[in-house]
Amino acid sequence: MRDAGSETRDRQREREQMLDHQLMRRGVIDSRVLAAMRKVPRHLFVDEALRERAYGDHPLPIGEGQTISQPYIVALMTSLLGLTGQEKVLEVGTGSGYQTAVLGALARRVCSIERLPRLAERARATLEALGVANVWIRVGNGALGWPDEAPFDRILVAAGGPSVPPPLVEQLVEGGRLVLPVGSAEDQVLTVVERAGGETRTRQCGECKFVKLVGKYAWES
Repeated sequence: MRDAGSETRDRQREREQMLDHQLMRRGVIDSRVLAAMRKVPRHLFVDEALRERAYGDHPLPIGEGQTISQPYIVALMTSLLGLTGQEKVLEVGTGSGYQTAVLGALARRVCSIERLPRLAERARATLEALGVANVWIRVGNGALGWPDEAPFDRILVAAGGPSVPPPLVEQLVEGGRLVLPVGSAEDQVLTVVERAGGETRTRQCGECKFVKLVGKYAWES
């Protein structure tokens, strides 16, 4: 990833404080995830008027009724994927592109789907400006996955649906892992689905709150 250029020491200090106060103190111990989130300039993925709040312990609006997730949630979901650097990852819900950049720092290849064209274009421009070269973004219904690129070693869904979309499970490799929020439109449970021996195993990893996953196998709107 290209250097952010005129980034100030204040921004670097804010990232260090984010890691210390929000991530490590809550149990995020994956050194690769911590290193990626130390490196990715989160403030460049939000509007300039919100950059003073970019490293706070909260989500932020990014337009189109969508948000950039709270740093802890980004770290937790990324840690649950268990990335080693060799994986091809599908991300559903590109949003601002921040989670995409974190995944790009940790995986071999990232295919990211965003249903809103304006967000997809803005995320693509930000990632290109930062020199992130192993990420591909397309516009579409993420609940259907990306059949032309399947199968995937890992899948991360950054939007909450009422159930696990079957196409996403089908597009996982044997031994693959899917992390997503499942529940009502208001509150979800962070869920990990693993595919092994032709079957799936599911475990829950705490409550969360995401924007809605919209489309077939998800919410209508």
